[in-house]
Amino acid sequence: MTNGGVEEKVADLLRDAGQTIAVAESCTGGLICDRLTNISGSSEYLEMGVVAYSNRVKTSLLGVPEAVIADHGAVSEACVRAMAAGVRGLAGTHIGLAVSGIAGPTGGTPEKPVGTVYVGLAGTKGETGRHFFFSGSRLDIKEQSATEALRMVSRYFEGGGSE
Repeated sequence: MTNGGVEEKVADLLRDAGQTIAVAESCTGGLICDRLTNISGSSEYLEMGVVAYSNRVKTSLLGVPEAVIADHGAVSEACVRAMAAGVRGLAGTHIGLAVSGIAGPTGGTPEKPVGTVYVGLAGTKGETGRHFFFSGSRLDIKEQSATEALRMVSRYFEGGGSE
């Protein structure tokens, strides 16, 4: 059920810091929230999760500027940073986490092939975004994306802020 205990580590870090998190997921389709809620007591730190698969939801609910999607695409660092800030503001949490990518097997382009994933985090210590490239099946890419997103939260606490 867990992948190296990263969700347990994140749960402990959030609890110990007395902080809350909200998650906006696109390509992972709720997997990050699923992994966090597999831990008993997750209501102490997980405020909400949004599966923002369409660009309309990214702009209307999360406040991603339409220009960000037009200029950079929904699968971009600019988009996930805006998604993370948007879900954080919507939920009123200490941390907002967001992921968007191309899990495949279709949807890739030469510029953004299948396996291209961006993760963004917005918190009281700042914002960060990272680009990843994963391989494997659709489910493999989703799992790797969720794991790296959770690791980003862990690094946020351990590193004292944005990366």
